[in-house]
Amino acid sequence: MSNKVEELKKQKGGLEVWPDLLRYSKTGFHSIPEDDLQRFRWYGIYQQKPREDGCFMMRVKIPGGDVSAEQMRVMGEVARDYCHGFADFTTRQNVQYHWLTIETIPEVLEKLNSVGLTTVGACGDIARNIVGCPVAGLDPSEIYDCRSLVHEVTRFFLGNKDFADLPRKFKMSISGCAFDCAQPEINDIGITAVRRPIPAGSKSAHSGEEIAFQVRVGGGLSTQPYFAQKLDMIVHPSQVLDVCRAITEIFRDDGYRDRRNRARMKFLVADIGPEEFKRRVVERLGWTPEPGTEPDDPPNGYRDHLGILSQKQHGLHWIGVVLLNGRVTAQKMLDAAVIASRFCDGNLRTTNQQNLIFPNIAGDDLEAAKSAIRRSGFEWEASPFRKAAVACTGNEFCNLAITETKLRLVEIIEFLEKELVWDEDIRINLNGCPNSCGQHHIGDIGLQGCLAKVGEQRVEAYDICLGGRLGSDARFSRPIERKVPADKVKYALVNLLLAYRSQRYAKEDFSHFVERHSDDELGAMLGRELLAETDPEFVPPPPLHAGE
Repeated sequence: MSNKVEELKKQKGGLEVWPDLLRYSKTGFHSIPEDDLQRFRWYGIYQQKPREDGCFMMRVKIPGGDVSAEQMRVMGEVARDYCHGFADFTTRQNVQYHWLTIETIPEVLEKLNSVGLTTVGACGDIARNIVGCPVAGLDPSEIYDCRSLVHEVTRFFLGNKDFADLPRKFKMSISGCAFDCAQPEINDIGITAVRRPIPAGSKSAHSGEEIAFQVRVGGGLSTQPYFAQKLDMIVHPSQVLDVCRAITEIFRDDGYRDRRNRARMKFLVADIGPEEFKRRVVERLGWTPEPGTEPDDPPNGYRDHLGILSQKQHGLHWIGVVLLNGRVTAQKMLDAAVIASRFCDGNLRTTNQQNLIFPNIAGDDLEAAKSAIRRSGFEWEASPFRKAAVACTGNEFCNLAITETKLRLVEIIEFLEKELVWDEDIRINLNGCPNSCGQHHIGDIGLQGCLAKVGEQRVEAYDICLGGRLGSDARFSRPIERKVPADKVKYALVNLLLAYRSQRYAKEDFSHFVERHSDDELGAMLGRELLAETDPEFVPPPPLHAGE
């Protein structure tokens, strides 16, 4: 039996709501029926919290994170003029706005469209923004520059009504990054460049290695996380779009639609297995891809591209700056556009870790560019805690979130920086509910928002989950301590990190340290007795050896 969303899509597709949206901009928020509020999502528009206020969140798609200075300027103007002076960079390289009204949405979209930006497919049961490596075409270690593939696949799916009624949202990554920064493990489709020996008997005039792509399917997080599974196939650049089309057709036609919580492709792949899924792909393609190879995945680690680094182009550099929790003021966006026009050949890159990259800076301009970037409040020198931290939208604007996230992450990071001298990457992913927009399942430290009872009060709290990692030995984090009051989390994390530093084996990273300890042992390191304190007036003391 179909669910409510499936019924409303049958009555009118999400992409068909545009004329109605224009009409509602004249008749006002209270004239919009609930079903059309759902359909707005196909244009990247959600109701923000509280629903009764009539304000909206909107996402702007940035395929592969590649954005021009002019586009950044216009996005900054939108943030300044319509969105209370700020925007958020997201974990899919999008830009997200708040405080829009139905009256202003058409003019905002017109302004964005005028510089080649779109919100179509940023939300809804449709192909979402395609994630790519933010230093594609720049990184000396990259395997393949996938920007043209990202844009080719984006153009095919954009506004394509044949793929506008999928069972649920659909996420793709296409990358040639040597470090898999686009996180293919957690996407519905993960296309990853690999080097492999040219097969015997190949007609290629060259010998040695060739570049091809391996294909993963069925990754995703939310309340039931799954890693994507590799299909036994290798495809060439000219075949990537055809493979993405075939896989999406399978999801469209065979994916589950009865229950929304089972409608992601990860459940279909888990049920039928990669071999049967490949058979269906080949059937849709009408041709048979070459058998796959098994190149080693990169090890777990931080997968952003921050700092000042040399590009493959002689004499050019990029500067990757940290935007803690992704929130940025309109003025900083406008400043970034000016800097990009002056020093970066009119180009900027957003990352899926909510950060920003200034590319194409000539060596002779490097000091001047650094000064301009710092004057605008951006920083590339940051603690390991700060550069790797991610937070979702939280209950400030999200109707699903239980806890506040953006300010809480700042509080935690600033406390860790004050209490600990640290030189090792630690990825902290903070999420305001179980749905994992903040990706707490893959963090070294994952914080999942919840509520706890303290005395007679219910307070914001977090489940502390530990040990997530991607790469060659991928693991999801496991919950260690439940319902820790939010104001105690930072103390628990300092206690844990001090224990890790004193007890780890030589060259052991945090995730493997977590793996070899039991939940009880890790709970003791967090300071379980401290966390169990129920006095609402209790203020926890600083951890032992603070400032070490």
